[in-house]
Amino acid sequence: MSSHTPVTMVDAHELILRETGYEVAELTSADIADYVALVSSAYRGEGSKQGWTTEADLLGGQRLDVQMAEDMLAEADSVILLARDAEGRAVASVYLREPTDGEAYLGVLAVSPLGQGQGVGSALINLAEAWAAERWGAHSMRMSVIGKRAELIAYYERRGYERTGEIEPFPYGDERFGVPKSDDLEFVLLLKSLS
Repeated sequence: MSSHTPVTMVDAHELILRETGYEVAELTSADIADYVALVSSAYRGEGSKQGWTTEADLLGGQRLDVQMAEDMLAEADSVILLARDAEGRAVASVYLREPTDGEAYLGVLAVSPLGQGQGVGSALINLAEAWAAERWGAHSMRMSVIGKRAELIAYYERRGYERTGEIEPFPYGDERFGVPKSDDLEFVLLLKSLS
């Protein structure tokens, strides 16, 4: 047990990650290449099929590029948390945007296929939810998931997220977000109370 006594839930969740071998920090420009590679490994290509979060059967092309990651990092109202293992490898990340009307946004949750099933993704979500509630005063967390990702939606529902009934269109024609392999993709919006 660590001699560091957690003061907040954010501290407690960072400690849990640290005690299981992961260090979490806010993404910096020095982390961009690792971040892009991590997100790509989790979502696209044959390698991503080793994990259960892959979108490779629905989308080809890229999930994220350096310019997109730099733009995300430059946003004044968001943060990207990056977890590294004991060897310094980027193994998980999550993007958070400050609340609008009390609802924070969680997106681009990525866990390396080789790191999936070890609890780092769940621990990072717990940290993200605590971060939004404690640091930003959010009362709920919102996310969007491709509607065809039934297994992933079920995972979030088990974590307390509920379908809002809202649907958002997929950005067809903008290959920065991938090349669709079908013409019926859309995003399902999920919401979880943080209070």
